[in-house]
Amino acid sequence: MAAAGAAEVAQALSRPLSCLREPDSGRAARLRALEAIRAEVQERPLSGAEVQEVFGAHLVRPLARCLVGDAAERCRELALQLLCHGLTRGDRPGEALPVLLPALAQRLCPPQGCEPSEELRLGLVQLLGLLLQRCGASMVPYLDDVIRILQVTLLDHYAEVRRESCRCAVACSQAMPEHFHMQSESLIKPLMQTISHQHYRVRVDVIQATGAVIQYGNGKSVDDVLSHLAQRLFDEIPKVRHAVTTVVGEWLLHLRDRYSYFHKLIPLLLGSFSDEIPENMNLAWTYWEKVGLQWEKENEEDLKDKMDFSVSPSHYPKGVTRPGLGCRELVSRNLSKILPGLCHDITDWVESTRIKASQLLYTLLLHAEDHITQHMELLLRTLYQACLDEESEVVKNCVKAAELIGTFVSPKVSLRLIMSALEKTSKPSCVMVLTAAIRGSPKEILQPHLADLGNTLSQAGVCQRSEEVFYMEQLLSCVQALIEVCQEDCKEISFQLMKVLVTVMAVPSSQQLKEKVEETMSSLAEVQQLDGFLYLYKQHMTQLMEWVSVSCDCWTCYSPEILQLDVIATHSGPVIGEALSNFILILKTCLQPNKDPQMRLKLFTVLSQLLQKASETVNSQGLFPSYLETVIKDILAPNLQWHAGRTAAAIRTTAVSCLWALIHCEMLSPKEILKVKDELMSQIVAALDEDSKITRLMACRIVGVFLKVCGRQFGEGNFTNTYTEVLKRLDDASCDVRLAAAHTLTHWFKCLKDSDVKPTMESHVEFLYQELLVHLDDPDENTRTAVLEVLKEGSVLYPELLVREIEGVIRKHQTPIYCNQLLHHIQSVRESA
Repeated sequence: MAAAGAAEVAQALSRPLSCLREPDSGRAARLRALEAIRAEVQERPLSGAEVQEVFGAHLVRPLARCLVGDAAERCRELALQLLCHGLTRGDRPGEALPVLLPALAQRLCPPQGCEPSEELRLGLVQLLGLLLQRCGASMVPYLDDVIRILQVTLLDHYAEVRRESCRCAVACSQAMPEHFHMQSESLIKPLMQTISHQHYRVRVDVIQATGAVIQYGNGKSVDDVLSHLAQRLFDEIPKVRHAVTTVVGEWLLHLRDRYSYFHKLIPLLLGSFSDEIPENMNLAWTYWEKVGLQWEKENEEDLKDKMDFSVSPSHYPKGVTRPGLGCRELVSRNLSKILPGLCHDITDWVESTRIKASQLLYTLLLHAEDHITQHMELLLRTLYQACLDEESEVVKNCVKAAELIGTFVSPKVSLRLIMSALEKTSKPSCVMVLTAAIRGSPKEILQPHLADLGNTLSQAGVCQRSEEVFYMEQLLSCVQALIEVCQEDCKEISFQLMKVLVTVMAVPSSQQLKEKVEETMSSLAEVQQLDGFLYLYKQHMTQLMEWVSVSCDCWTCYSPEILQLDVIATHSGPVIGEALSNFILILKTCLQPNKDPQMRLKLFTVLSQLLQKASETVNSQGLFPSYLETVIKDILAPNLQWHAGRTAAAIRTTAVSCLWALIHCEMLSPKEILKVKDELMSQIVAALDEDSKITRLMACRIVGVFLKVCGRQFGEGNFTNTYTEVLKRLDDASCDVRLAAAHTLTHWFKCLKDSDVKPTMESHVEFLYQELLVHLDDPDENTRTAVLEVLKEGSVLYPELLVREIEGVIRKHQTPIYCNQLLHHIQSVRESA
């Protein structure tokens, strides 16, 4: 039946085939012939055997000749369709290989020629794929031709041709693996040239083809493709990354030489653990678990003891599942080969590479566990650099990795290395790594090393080496980590931590950290069952004062101890009142006139701030009055002496401010004022002529108080010197100073009224009357009112003299009303007397 059917078809094909064989037949004739062949072959219900007989005996060669040499694209297209039909339906497609493979090579490979039509090139490659699918191992003799074709078509300009070529490469590798491995390397170069194609589907197919080519071919090609596959892990298309993960996972499971490439393939698979697409991440974990279990089975003898007697670590990162034994062993045994390259990538100039490398570092360390120890130097060197990265994601991942150092590495090793680096350099990254290691460590393991940690952090070379805000932030974070992890054990190093916190708060550039420092102090107090940070100061005030004053005799304005003393004195509130002996001794030492002027100015500013709230600070215990003599004679008086320069003037201003604060808060009692008046009066009077308005104002007030307290004991010289200087202040540019001067002159008149030297002061009083009458016509109403009160007070001394002076100037005044009021006052006093 088959032979009869085939003969009938062959007879029907004889005429169109003869037309195709005629060299001078036209395009239309050839096209009609091909259409007739299609009608006979495709429209008849022929069996596979009949199709094979007709196709093999009559059609393969003419159609192949047409496919290769016909100038008409439509004719080539019909020939291709007929060939595909014959190969698909025929029983023995391999018989066509001697004809079709050379024809395909001739049509697709230069220099003989290249099919110009994209669709036909795609069809030709699909025909090759069909041959590989149907013929399988029969293609072995033609492997060279297949490889030569694929080398060309993998680089075709038409994306679909490249995709179909990738499928052919997969089919070829699977069809004849025993022979394919000898030719597989020839496909690696064109595949890698195509792996970055702009169409993501092409990239996916290339990656899959690469996996198959190396899986069934020469495993040595892994080295040639690794960098390209690693680059595809950064591909923006999830399906591309999915393909890489699949290929690498299959290699780790099935590649013949996989043991030689574990150290190169493991980073690629683990790199997908951080993929943003959950499906890709889960796929990577699934493959990795399979790889670990397979390796366990293959090495069961080596792992027998670990499998039988291994104990889970008592301290492990929260919320993290521990990888299986096989996975951990694979990483541990290959870490020495993986880590150097990874550490290089973490400092790469490409941001995405650094991020991916930092993510991988965390995953590797999580698997390596205590095997990290032997790689600590390289690891720490890398972390110190990476933690300064401008990309926050890199820093975040490296800090997580550093926490694993604290979890898995003995503090004897990790802390010794980190603290040694910290003492040599002031990089904030060293502190960051130390902080992370502390956070990752269990409390009981850290406890024996607390003293060393506290002493190292509180060293001047560590906590005072840099004033960068970022460095201070890291120091503060380190202290916070110690408190969080060690809790009540921090009592052992409470003083050292206070030194660090005071230093951080003292740095001018880190004032925004003040609230955080206070919170940290409160936390430190809380773990010691103290009610607040003021109790910390109470607990350590003597130690802090001794610490800060060690070199106070050598301080300059640049000494950090000045700022630290400022914090201790002003931030400790009432506690400073319990340490006055140390505090006053420091002031006495540093506020001598021969010391650095800028330094003295800073210290006087601190003292002035304290004295403004003396009852809440230095006098909180009521002990400050016992130090008044030292403060005034040894500190204030020497600094009230005049010296040239703006700094010296500023010092005198603060010294006067301190004296006024003492008087204003009534710590300097009348009895004490009597003791120091001789020491201070001349210098305060001299201060009335200072450039600073504040100094002049406070000097006026102080002179007024001195007059009020002990003016009746003044001699003629004191009265004279005082009023002449105060009188000048009535011409002051500042209205406040003029009013203060007027009030001071009121006290002067009151003192002179009851003084024994009154008879000898008449001429001075007369002069004073004359000057005050001039100011009674001052343009400022407040000044006129104040001077009127002065003259009213002074009129009781020599009223007749004052009346004569008034009558002499009243007509000259623009506002004689004040003169009239003064005359009326004098008259009223006389009448009442």
